[in-house]
Amino acid sequence: MRNVWVALISFSVAGLTVSAQARELKPGDTYICSWGAGTAARAQELKLSGVSLYAARQKIQAYKFAKPWMRMMAMGITEQTYDSPTRLKPAAVRQSFYDDCVKYKLASRREHAREKL
Repeated sequence: MRNVWVALISFSVAGLTVSAQARELKPGDTYICSWGAGTAARAQELKLSGVSLYAARQKIQAYKFAKPWMRMMAMGITEQTYDSPTRLKPAAVRQSFYDDCVKYKLASRREHAREKL
């Protein structure tokens, strides 16, 4: 029972940290992270269901994207997802991708702020 409480507390603290970090980001950054996380989760779903990388690429080519950069980014995310040996559920991949993206964007903003000084 104690382990359950420790796990719940650690997840809630981690969630608060990510939400606090997300407030520091620009809306465009959170959009990119959210979109990329969804793309990674979809690629993981396809991978776990046995769809080949070739077929996944064809699905991406057939999809209509809102912005020109999205197609190549989706291809890269899908390739990396297929290259990874992980068997995590798509929801876990989505959360992991989003958290890492937010950390990267925040670190990048801090680095750019330091360069301006």
